[in-house]
Amino acid sequence: MSTWQSKLVEQLDVVFGEKITVSEALGEVTLVVAASDYYETCQTLHDHPALKFDIMVDHAGMDYSEFGGEGMWDGERFAVVLHLLSIEHNYRVRVRVFATDASFPVLPSVTGVWAAADWYEREAFDMYGIVFEGHNDLRRILTDYGFIGHPLRKDFPVSGHVEMRYDPEQGRVIYQPVTIDPREITPRVIREEGYGRVQ
Repeated sequence: MSTWQSKLVEQLDVVFGEKITVSEALGEVTLVVAASDYYETCQTLHDHPALKFDIMVDHAGMDYSEFGGEGMWDGERFAVVLHLLSIEHNYRVRVRVFATDASFPVLPSVTGVWAAADWYEREAFDMYGIVFEGHNDLRRILTDYGFIGHPLRKDFPVSGHVEMRYDPEQGRVIYQPVTIDPREITPRVIREEGYGRVQ
């Protein structure tokens, strides 16, 4: 672990104690926090003088349902991951929080801490169906308002549920059930070394 990473891990242990889990791998520090402590932890990361994570670089939803292969993952399904930067201390940290209910994932909004979280949370809502309590304008941002489902969920069909087309008789765009027949993907054939070479 490099100097700034070990110093950051020490600071996080002092500030949060047992409230969080901190790990370091491949030169990156990751902090895992419970959903119930998520907002308070983010506020502390932003405001504490020893941390001062004043910039949220990235915010993304994640679906862990197929993580590690079939039957490998036994944790919660949906998570949100934030990448934060402290200009004053030159620290970077990844914050991961898991929503406790896979059927209706809900997490607190951190737009009160970092205003930049606004559109990122809308994207996570649109793509994964993660609801952010306290967000003042939580609506779809990448798909149409009438869109059904959340396209980045692992169980979302590749062809979708509905398709849209322009109907000249009605003079507008209409939605209808998908008319594409599901097809089998041909498995990749791996041939032995030297196959097809003339000897």
